[in-house]
Amino acid sequence: MSSEYRVIVVGCGGPGSAALYWAARATGGRAGAVLGLEAGRAGGPDRSLVLGRTQALDVHAALAPAALDTWHDVERVSGQQLVAGTGELVVADPGTRSDATDVLDGYRSVAARNGTVLEELDARAVHARWPQIRLADGGRAIHHRDAGVLDARRAAAVHLALARGQGAVYREDTPVRAIRPAGDHVEVVTDDAVHRAEQVVVTPDALAAELLAEFGRPLPLVTRHEQVTRYATADLLDHSPGPFPVVRWHGAEDLVAYPVHGAIATTLDQELDGAPSFEADALHRKHREEFLAEHLPRFGGPELSSTPGATTLAPDGHLVVDTVPEAPAVHVAVGTGNAGAYASLLGRVLAEFATAGRSRYPVDAFTLDRPALLDADFERRFGF
Repeated sequence: MSSEYRVIVVGCGGPGSAALYWAARATGGRAGAVLGLEAGRAGGPDRSLVLGRTQALDVHAALAPAALDTWHDVERVSGQQLVAGTGELVVADPGTRSDATDVLDGYRSVAARNGTVLEELDARAVHARWPQIRLADGGRAIHHRDAGVLDARRAAAVHLALARGQGAVYREDTPVRAIRPAGDHVEVVTDDAVHRAEQVVVTPDALAAELLAEFGRPLPLVTRHEQVTRYATADLLDHSPGPFPVVRWHGAEDLVAYPVHGAIATTLDQELDGAPSFEADALHRKHREEFLAEHLPRFGGPELSSTPGATTLAPDGHLVVDTVPEAPAVHVAVGTGNAGAYASLLGRVLAEFATAGRSRYPVDAFTLDRPALLDADFERRFGF
């Protein structure tokens, strides 16, 4: 069986579901013009994500306003609230991190270059404003009031509903076995069909990397691991968006604490220094418990879940969002799990590649033709 489409989106997670909606909208809502294919169940991960301009990389800070505007556009046409205002507090613990001053200086520099206003706070000022948070003596923090938190799964569900309303079709449990440029179209092969499209968007990291390798473009990707733990806090009011900000903590451990949002639980995202293992999990759990007892004593509660995760990135810490030079009708996104709060904007960029040939947004830092992906000796860097 075969069928023909204007655009096929492979992978209907965060950016994929967004690309499906934005492509369907760009094609005028014509029924059957856009198809989405998902190997499992469509939708984003069940987690919260922070959206703000307090960033370690200039390109992410520069895109943050456009990302927020894009979410507001989706909220307007859907009638659903997706972003909850929280503010973001960035803490570098001088007692456990020798480069704490450098870390905060890095955030300040990125903020200054991108016109982001930050508020400087010492430990006493932090505790006075947020009694739930305790910094060590001599600790300092910076606060960005306009940050927010996003429910990734809800956002993907909204994108998929809007895409259907624009005439798009998507199929779950339909893994893609091959993607083949063939003359003036692209063939997308599944177990029961060969679909033909004028343009194809590919968002699953593994499939995009496999496709690029076939074109002689192996990606030197780096895997970063994390543990996402949810707690049934008994203190819902003081840990809801508004009373409690997103807290990005740089110390002996790098952690992000999220308020109650989506699930009725607080969430702690801990960056790991290697792949999870039984021994490492026990140590990381001990560190999380010690951290909460010292700095966020009412944040925790019975542990509801603790899930390992992994994201892939280029050695420069950026994503890959580009048109494949050897196949101009194929557009890929790799590493977007690390920028899930930008999912709607990234999907919009991919849809613009597929329907307009270029994007209005500044995504040159994400191209395939950059030193981090071409130079075997490129030095890996993820921070300042």
